[in-house]
Amino acid sequence: MSRPRISDRIQAARAQRIAQGRTRQRRNIARRDGVRVEIDGRWLTNFSSNDYLGLSQQFGVIDALQASSSREGVGSGASHLVSGHHAIHDALEREVADWLRAPRALLFGSGYLANLAVIQSLLGEDDVCVQDRLNHACLVDAARLAGCKLRRYPHLDAEGALRQLRTVPEGAAVLATDGVFSMDGDVAPLRELSLVARVQQALMYVDDAHGIGVVGPDGRGAVAEAGVEASSVLQLATLGKAIGCYGAVVAGSDEVIGHLIETARPYIYTTALPPPVAAAALAAVRLARRDHWRREKLQTLIGHFRQQAMFRGLSLLPSSTPIQLLQCGDDKKAVAWAAALETQGFLVPAIRPPTVPDGRARLRIALTSLHTTAEVDALIDALCWARDAVETGAKAPGTAVA
Repeated sequence: MSRPRISDRIQAARAQRIAQGRTRQRRNIARRDGVRVEIDGRWLTNFSSNDYLGLSQQFGVIDALQASSSREGVGSGASHLVSGHHAIHDALEREVADWLRAPRALLFGSGYLANLAVIQSLLGEDDVCVQDRLNHACLVDAARLAGCKLRRYPHLDAEGALRQLRTVPEGAAVLATDGVFSMDGDVAPLRELSLVARVQQALMYVDDAHGIGVVGPDGRGAVAEAGVEASSVLQLATLGKAIGCYGAVVAGSDEVIGHLIETARPYIYTTALPPPVAAAALAAVRLARRDHWRREKLQTLIGHFRQQAMFRGLSLLPSSTPIQLLQCGDDKKAVAWAAALETQGFLVPAIRPPTVPDGRARLRIALTSLHTTAEVDALIDALCWARDAVETGAKAPGTAVA
């Protein structure tokens, strides 16, 4: 029996994606100016960015990056445990820990790496990781990498989480959930889940990538919004969403953070974040803590968008966050809708399986504090026009998909 060729497998997989309408392509952004981006020679209003607070282009954040690079150079030079842990890394960890009211924090190169590190470091083959069925892919990958048992419960179902934990009474347990779900915009029932974790003697881990900076008192995220003590859970705060930079910070107890430093492979065996990026992130975190007007404006825009969408007959999934979802169902319909919006000057991605479940393709609309009410109103008009154009079979060139 001959061994299957990788190239044959690649071609078959590609053919299947074409048949399903699930091919993907990158879009090259030539220039960026606030919420406007230039793609293929056209300026589009961007409603796809996770830069919720508009900090990625804020002059103070840019100045911090430039000043640090002029002093320190670009790269960190090594991993954190060799010689790559700079004073600015330490300052950033302390700032985030203070903001989230957690005992200690640890900086990683990305949220994906952080999730792999946490689960791999804490669990082994005799243990269990219980997760929300709609958790981000990196949490699922992390459990598989750890070799532990993976149990998944129905979305937002705390009782389901309890049942799953009870099915594996032996071994250590982690109850892991997104804080704000990136493709649904809803928020996990963290208070109920924290009670489940306490009863079952499980460590609760919250990936709050899309909540930090946006929800909760002082932007401290979904954990703070739920009234859960930060010292009782482990949480992930990414720096590439509302903070507008890059990297991620895990915040929790001294014991757990110390254990991660000494045992987490994605921390030990990778080069530390460039110091200028850490300097920019530190400046952005301080702005996120201070500039309450950014969250206030964002919440006003969210309310306005939902009110106008309901008035115009656009069916949105429930969400009080900047992530607003318009269900399309069919993959090709979602792609056609996104393409029609692009002809009207708006960048709104079509999200299709496997990012979301089969039959639940959607448009993902991301609002930021840099958007204006006029831009939101124009998007509503364009969405209504695109809906009518798709339903009547009108075709539009271009595409924006994920």
